[in-house]
Amino acid sequence: MDCKTASDLLPLYFDGELDRATSREFEAHLDECAACRDALVALDSLRTALRSETARYGAPASLRARVEQSAAAPPVARTQRTRTHTRWLAMAASWVLAFVAGGLTLGLWHQGSAGASDAAQLNRDLFASHWRALAATSPIDVVSTDQHTVKPWFAGKVAMAPAVHDFADQGYALMGGRIDYVGSERVPVLVYRHGKHLIDVFVLPEMASSSTRDVVTAQGYVLEAATLGGQRAMIVSDMDRVELTRFRDLLSAQVPEN
Repeated sequence: MDCKTASDLLPLYFDGELDRATSREFEAHLDECAACRDALVALDSLRTALRSETARYGAPASLRARVEQSAAAPPVARTQRTRTHTRWLAMAASWVLAFVAGGLTLGLWHQGSAGASDAAQLNRDLFASHWRALAATSPIDVVSTDQHTVKPWFAGKVAMAPAVHDFADQGYALMGGRIDYVGSERVPVLVYRHGKHLIDVFVLPEMASSSTRDVVTAQGYVLEAATLGGQRAMIVSDMDRVELTRFRDLLSAQVPEN
């Protein structure tokens, strides 16, 4: 894939609209092209900035001018129109207060909702990655049931290789792993299978994970927060909630590696 093709596909990839095969080809290009990686990071930063920029509204300049003009009116005119001016100034003051209160309320609401927006976008990215994997020929980059093979495979490909454990004896068999992009972040994904259900475990950077909720559902799939050897993780699967929670508890019970 060349840079022109990658540039055309960037918005589709960012919105999770590419099929798994094209996504993997796009990601392989990102691994080798710093310019396209920067473009992805810039797009992700723009989205974050648009969500976090607090809107502020001031009173119109025309209203301010009218208030100042009224305040500077000659004494004679004020005497003749005292009651009219009083009513008008009271109304103008209420407008100013309404603008100020509205701006403050909107600012506080926006700040409070920014974290929720971040979490919602992260959840969408995680679901999209899982669904792309299901649509692919293979959802796994390194196919192995051996945890001592899977963990070293991540070394050098992501900032920190995740802890890897096999729970085949408990009914959750390790199938392998892959690297995926969540937003503009490269994240390790561990892949497990429980019966006919595929399970993705996304091991997240600390900043991305700080705003995630514990449980989210979408189109019959469940996303649940977990810890994996001291690292923050999110599990995505269409398993029954009871079985998913049992798997989460197995992950969270693992002791952090030294």
